[in-house]
Amino acid sequence: MEIFDLYDRDRIPTGEKIRRGQRPPAGRYHMVVHICVFNREGLMLIQKRSKEKGRWAGLWDVSVGGAAQAGDSSWKAAEREMEEELGIHYDFSLERPAFTFNFEHGFDDFYLIQLDLELESLRLQADEVTAVRWANRSDIHKMIESGEFLPYQPVLIDLLFELKSQRKIITVHKKKKL
Repeated sequence: MEIFDLYDRDRIPTGEKIRRGQRPPAGRYHMVVHICVFNREGLMLIQKRSKEKGRWAGLWDVSVGGAAQAGDSSWKAAEREMEEELGIHYDFSLERPAFTFNFEHGFDDFYLIQLDLELESLRLQADEVTAVRWANRSDIHKMIESGEFLPYQPVLIDLLFELKSQRKIITVHKKKKL
């Protein structure tokens, strides 16, 4: 059973917790993280969510995403989710999100990373991710329109690609352990 910490509007932990599937009470929020992996050619790694996933099952999504577990900081949640879903270890302890998107029930921290990798080298978490591929902005827009991709606002996808092109991303150097 997954347990999430709750925060107030200023993102200060309240000491309260909820279980996955519960909505936070009014004035309380939980934390989510997303990691967008881009390659040198400017393509984003996208993942297809497992059909066993409750919400958005079988749809394509950005590279990595998930809720922070109780006790997780944002960077710790990013590190754990990337390891779990794709089998990539990256030390996020000195990194900050590129931006935070506030949604009705929480905070969503987005990390942007440039990483050239072979898809065959990834270890996908079968109960979460069934496939991965590289996609450009246009591909993702078409997939959103056709209903194959999570229903993000296209402007969010544009922002991710714009921030990547302005080099507002973390570049993974070969010396880092993957």
